[in-house]
This record gives sequence, structure tokens and C-alpha cells, in this order.
Amino acid sequence: MTAAGQENAPVPITTGTPRGIPQVVRTERWWRRPDASWLTRGFFVVLLTLLSILFIYPFLWLVSSSFKPKGETFSSELIPSDWAWNFTGPDRPVPFTQYLFNVAPVAHWFFNSFWISALGAAAVTLSSAMVAFSFAYFRFPLRNVLFSILLATMMLPGQVTMIPVYLLWNEIGQFTLAHSWLPHIGTNTQYPLWVPNLFASAFYVFLQRQFFLGIPRDYFEAARIDGDNYFTMFWRIALPLAKPALIVTFIFEVQAKWFDLMTPLIYLRDRSAFTVPLGLKTLLDQFNSSGGGVGDYQVIMAGTLLMVLPMLLLFAAFQKYFIEGISTSGRKG
Repeated sequence: MTAAGQENAPVPITTGTPRGIPQVVRTERWWRRPDASWLTRGFFVVLLTLLSILFIYPFLWLVSSSFKPKGETFSSELIPSDWAWNFTGPDRPVPFTQYLFNVAPVAHWFFNSFWISALGAAAVTLSSAMVAFSFAYFRFPLRNVLFSILLATMMLPGQVTMIPVYLLWNEIGQFTLAHSWLPHIGTNTQYPLWVPNLFASAFYVFLQRQFFLGIPRDYFEAARIDGDNYFTMFWRIALPLAKPALIVTFIFEVQAKWFDLMTPLIYLRDRSAFTVPLGLKTLLDQFNSSGGGVGDYQVIMAGTLLMVLPMLLLFAAFQKYFIEGISTSGRKG
């Protein structure tokens, strides 16, 4: 060690044991890292405050616009000069002010979005967990090659497979229509919105595999000695220990299904089967002045506010598990 290195080396602090043998308990450097000055801390506080205001301003504007009367929806003031309730009220024809729940089956759209999002998220969470556990626990030939091929599918944009998948569902629908004893599960039904989630997702498989790799293999070996089979090990050991990753997967997929517009726009034709994004899109087309509407944009703002609120509440309720799952999954592997 050089002289400079010896000068900068940590100085051991020793304590004597009952037998007089010195024992190192901690090390300290002869220099001390300076603390951040009040000016630096104040700068970061101001910067974070400004960024928070910048990010939250669009949501505040949405809340304000949803309570503004017709004709003042796009005004820049955050506090409306005249407050208006745009969600439900007396059903009166145009040119009177329209209300959200009066112009369309909005409550039914919300119900459709709730059950499709929950069912699709549960399906992809469980199916991806099974595939991820298989890649993490079992050792079989070409395992890494198959996993690489699985990850390579993430490079394909959705537009590449959109038409082939639609043609597949169209053929399935024609087959079920030709056999009346089968339920109709093709196009113009809600099955294409959640059934593909039963076949896992490459991104979620990667996310959960990283988590499963962090579980000590000794747990599974001890379970095998006790007589557990592979399914019980997956259900009783792997899933409980991977709860943060499962919650992250569930939240991600609920959000993806809840705000998905493209898939319902392709497959759904019956208005009663619409989800919230597709329903709001039809309302925007209906009230848009270019589409022959009278400009009741406050109805669109009220519906958008109701669409965003469930996702905010979901993230607030599971924020602890969400952050834990993201940070822990990033350290695994």
C-alpha cells in the first residue's frame, strides 16, 4: 500500500474482550463526508415542488373542467366562476345542457370495464406466474434459448399481430355461429378483450421470473423432501413469497385494460358491450361540433374524471406493494 493509501485507509477502532484479545467492531475514516448545505436542500425542495405542480396541474384542470358549465369547459381558470353538476340530472333534449349518465349507458360501460380489467388482470397474473416459475425452478435443455425467444416477442409491435389476431377471432366467431351449441366467442363479443391473457405475457413472465430467482432454492428442496409436488410448491411457497411481484403485475394489467381503447374499438360493435374509453370516444364524436354535436364537452370531462379516479385509488391502496415489487424485482437475477 502506498503512503497516500495508508493515510486514507480506515482507522479500526478496537475493543478488548474478557481475555484481552482485541476485536474490531467498526471502522472510521479520518475525514468526514460533508453534509448537504441548507442551500442545496432548499434548491431540491423548490425543484421538487415546481415539478409536482407541473405534473399535477393537468389533473387539477380536469377536475375543474368537469364542474364547469357548458361553454366554459376550456377556460384556463382552475376555480370555476360558475359551478355546474354535469354527471346526472333531468333528462332534457338538445339544446338544453346534457348530463353524463343521461346521454348513454355510462354505468354499464363502467361495469364492463371493471369486470374485464379484473378478470384479464387475474388471468395474466396467474398464467405468467406459472410460466415464470417454470423458467426459474426447472432445469431443462434449451431453457435459456426458449426464454430468449419469449423475450424476443416483446420486440414485435402490436400493429404487426393486430390483423392476424383479428382474422383468428373472426374465424373462431364464424365457427361458433355455425355450431349453435357453442357459445359465440368471436368478434363483437368481449372475449377477445380478456381471453388472450390466459396465455401469459412476456413482460410479466420476465418480471416475475426475476422475483422467483431470488427465492432460496432450499425452500423448494425441503418441500420436495416433505412430499410436496410441483404444483403445491408453486401454490404454497412461490406465490406467497412473490406477492409484491404479483400485485405489480395485477396493477399494471388492470391499468392497461382499463385505459385500452384500440382493442374494444376493433372488436366491439354493440353499444351495450362498450368499455369506458370506447364509450367516451363515442360521446366525443357525438358532442363534437364537427360531428354535428352542440359542444357539450363538459360531459366528456366528467366522464374522463370518473375514468381516472379508480386508477388513482387503486395505486394509492397498493402503493406499498407496487414500490416494493418494482425495486425488489430490479435487484434479482
